[in-house]
Amino acid sequence: MILNLQPAQVATKSDDAESQLVFADGFLVAVLVRLSEQHGADAGKWFLEAGFGPVDPICPPTFADLAAARAWILRQLVNDS
Repeated sequence: MILNLQPAQVATKSDDAESQLVFADGFLVAVLVRLSEQHGADAGKWFLEAGFGPVDPICPPTFADLAAARAWILRQLVNDS
């Protein structure tokens, strides 16, 4: 399975502007948003703003970096198949 990330602008209720659309084999599976300074200790981390299919947890996680987010998304997709 191949994950591709595409930078995007996502309108959020906070100052979080840097975002990535995540595609798996051409299908949109997640939207990641980098948390702004207003999130205190979590600033700079990545948050799962939206997930689709098996990447739609009840409690969306945060990730230290994009590599951790990609690894988590891949696990969700592989565990579902």
